[in-house]
Amino acid sequence: MASTSHAYTPAEAAAVSEIAVKSVHNAIDKRIIATHLTGSGGGRALTDADLLRLKLWYGVGSILSAERRKRLFDTIDQNPNADTVRADEYLIIDVARAREQLAARAEALREAERKIHSVKGIVGGEPVFKGTRVPVRTIAAMKLQGASTEEIVEGYPPLTERMVALAEIWAAAHPARGRPRKLSELGLKVKSVKRLRLRTPKPTGSTS
Repeated sequence: MASTSHAYTPAEAAAVSEIAVKSVHNAIDKRIIATHLTGSGGGRALTDADLLRLKLWYGVGSILSAERRKRLFDTIDQNPNADTVRADEYLIIDVARAREQLAARAEALREAERKIHSVKGIVGGEPVFKGTRVPVRTIAAMKLQGASTEEIVEGYPPLTERMVALAEIWAAAHPARGRPRKLSELGLKVKSVKRLRLRTPKPTGSTS
């Protein structure tokens, strides 16, 4: 069965490949990946093949020089179905594993898109999981700030662990514009407060 190719915005590509969106734009600007324009506004779009190139380009960035990485991609282009590709005499790249990781995250993003929507009049129009009033970006922010999935599910019974994971990838693919809205502005109350002890950074040059 032939695989279906998908189009991704730079933010979606960053979320799926787990690379900073700035790095995605940088790869486009430097023509590491091809530029595709979509829609009347001519926005940038990336393909599944672009995502694989992105993941491998930055994944082996500390190992291979730019020239050797380019040769690696030429080899992959010539052998698109290869599970492994030899980058040089000593290094073999597990391309199949990279494809599997990208496919899993891409499917998670599509699942999130099906389960998340915005409705005028519900939580100020903030994106929520269907059937709930839980703001998706609030859940993603809680994870980013150190809350565990178990703590979040305990505080928000309508959610499952899978929904928390989907909130993270969806929020990464759809970064909010402007100042983040407070819970009180959304008509919500904080259910619990947990104090997190911040680690004191080690002095520069410390060997302890």
